[in-house]
Amino acid sequence: MPEEFGGDLAGSVFWGADLSGSRFRDVDLTGVRISHAWLIDVEIDALVDRLVINGVDVTDHVNEHDPWYPLRTVLRASTPPSFRAGWAALEAEWAATVDRALALPGELVHDSVDGEWSFVETLRHLVFAMDKWFTAPVLGGAFDPIGLPNGGSVDFPWPGLDLDRKPSFSDVLTVRANRTARFREHVAAVEDADLDRSVEVLENGASSLRQCLQTVLEEEFWHHRYAVRDLDRLEATEVPLANRLRGTANASRVTASDDPEVSA
Repeated sequence: MPEEFGGDLAGSVFWGADLSGSRFRDVDLTGVRISHAWLIDVEIDALVDRLVINGVDVTDHVNEHDPWYPLRTVLRASTPPSFRAGWAALEAEWAATVDRALALPGELVHDSVDGEWSFVETLRHLVFAMDKWFTAPVLGGAFDPIGLPNGGSVDFPWPGLDLDRKPSFSDVLTVRANRTARFREHVAAVEDADLDRSVEVLENGASSLRQCLQTVLEEEFWHHRYAVRDLDRLEATEVPLANRLRGTANASRVTASDDPEVSA
């Protein structure tokens, strides 16, 4: 099994190393320099700011063709104005995405696509992430029972979570609205001097307020992408089927009403 590396590898030198087939996730590659290398069949999904390949600055070309730019820039938020602007942009995107989910027929918001979280489960995870990185350490509040941790954290003794609970879409939206409103209010008033304040985050330990706010924005950005990806699939496959089924039912009712042997 391939070896996994984590932690602080800043300043490392890889010389003559075979990194073919490697996967880099949640990594900071700021200031990395690559030379005498082969980049063949390489895919990069990242925030790009000054990317130079073979002497050619491709930054503008990449960002102009990135469907997630400029929203992706929320990943760089580090000051009160950038946190406020980033959160406003994310809330606007999520509002439109929730409207799409509300338009789905039946219980599709509870359906998984390719084994991933359903739309409702995604929102439950974001409630958990907000509580872990903001509600509990910053506001001193409690975890909401509907929160859903990721697989790697599910065994941690999170206080107040009820992993057996199956909340409705409406219930989840109510809790999420409460959490996002409190975050919005806090970000609206946060000042530079607050951002370096240290708080204790369960499972992760001491973190600055800046790191907590950044993590919330990162969670919201990436899981919004996953939610949109899965909604595209649900709308493309399930909605036409539901429309066909409704059409069949309507046709049956019309036929029955025209049948003289069917009483009113």
